[in-house]
Formats: sequence, structure tokens, C-alpha cells
Amino acid sequence: MHTTTRPTPRRTVGVVGAGTMGVGVAHCLAAAGHDVTVVDPVPQALANAPGRLRAGIRMATLLRRPPADGVERTVERVRFGADLEELRTASFVVECARESIPVKQEVFRLLNAVLAPNAVIATCTSAIPVGLLAERVDAPGRVLGMHFMNPAYAKDSIEVIRGEDTTEQTLEHAHNLLKSMGKQGIVVRDAPGFVSNRLSHATYNDAAAVVEAGTADAATVDRLFQECFGHTMGPLRTADLIGLDTVVDTLHVLRELTADDRFTPCALLTDLVAAGRLGRKSGQGFHTYATAKS
Repeated sequence: MHTTTRPTPRRTVGVVGAGTMGVGVAHCLAAAGHDVTVVDPVPQALANAPGRLRAGIRMATLLRRPPADGVERTVERVRFGADLEELRTASFVVECARESIPVKQEVFRLLNAVLAPNAVIATCTSAIPVGLLAERVDAPGRVLGMHFMNPAYAKDSIEVIRGEDTTEQTLEHAHNLLKSMGKQGIVVRDAPGFVSNRLSHATYNDAAAVVEAGTADAATVDRLFQECFGHTMGPLRTADLIGLDTVVDTLHVLRELTADDRFTPCALLTDLVAAGRLGRKSGQGFHTYATAKS
């Protein structure tokens, strides 16, 4: 059974964004004994977040990753709000806002005004270089990337991105926080998409293009990856799990920052997103799922 080292809880760890990843990160933090404040200005995201938090904890329990203190105590450690001012006492903040350079830069600008000067700010960006966000902070040494994979509770390794200005102390704080959650950080240098998404999103896009061209259907593409390459789900089921809207947003960022046409989303991907077929969270993407996840 998966176990975690019991930490000395921080007063508050902040999470910006009540979407799938933000709630997932909050779940991991609360299960490790931390008090968590999740902030999101979107009312619907806040309204859906508590239910998704409970659903994630139940799923983790089924997968033999139960919170040590039980569901209710873990849920009680997480509170939700709409104003970044609620993070003023946080010593560590994980930013999980939408994958958009202007959106995230504005969040960092606002966090810089709210947080204590020594508070660490970690971005959970999929592709945006840490340096572009650290520009909005007076002390860029306290900024780094912590790229959690989805679902956050099921992944024990995290891609940690060290920006050009990230200090050793900031890295140490990040590693200690991850250790408290039973996770380890794998450190890479700053670049668009880092390692994981620079490689994976080109594959998702190419796999979608293969389906668009009629070479094979989505189930066949994923089966080949599973049975020939040993992948757990295949690229298109993985894209569905991430959320096809997030995949498209990330591809746009990579295309903008690298000028590489490989990252231009193929028409099938953009069409699926436009039709509301976002993957698991909507119940349908490249594949159809038994229940939609809000």
C-alpha cells in the first residue's frame, strides 16, 4: 500500500485554480496533512470543486492510496475561495491556472503583491517557461516549476523545473513539500514544454493526425502503443485523461514559443474541443467514457 511520510503541517499551502489539476494537487497536500486554500475566481469551478475533491479521494482509496486520516478529515483541510488575498499567509503556493501565458503572468503579478517576500511560488504549467512567469515577481529566485501529472494522487514522481534564477533554497523547499506527499522531484532545466510535454504533446498531435487521416481509429492507435510499446493507456486515452482543451492550449503555447509546426493542433483535435468533447471530464473525447467527470 502507498504510504506517505507525515509532515509537520504548514499553516497554509495555497493552490491557484480549482480545475482538475488544482483540485488534484490540493487533494495530495491535504492527504499529507497540510492545510490548503484553493482560490479560483470562476464561480462554477468553485461550486464543482468540493465534489471533485471527494471523488478524487474515493478513487485514490480504491487504488489503495487512501488518506491517512480518512476522507472527512482530509476534506476539512481544504477550503475554497475566490480572492487571491486569501493566500496572504501561505508559505508555498502552487499555481494551476489555465495554460495561457497572459493569464499566468497576471496571476504571478498579483501573487507578488499578496504573498510574503519569502513565499515560494511553483507553477504547474504544462509548457510555459518558468522564466516568463518569474519576470512578474520581484524575487524570481523563489519561483520554480512543479509539473504534476494527472491524476496527481497516482503519480509519485514530479517534473521539477529549475528556472535560471531559482535558488537552492527554493528547490529545497519544493523537494521537502513533495517528500511530505510521498513524492519525489526530477529536476530539469527551463525550456518550452520542459522534457515531458515537449515530447508527449507532439505525440498526441501526431496520433490525432493519424486518426484524422483515416490510417487507424483511436482504439487501434492506443492498442498499438499498449501492446507494442508497453504504454499503459496509449496517447489518445492519455490525451483524454489530460483534457483535450488543455492539450490544445499546451500545443498553442509550444507552437508560439518554438515556432515548430509540429505543435500546430491538427483539425481533429480542435474540432473535438469545439464540439465540447474534452475527454474523460466531459464523458467523450477520442473515446467514450461511462460517466462524465465534472
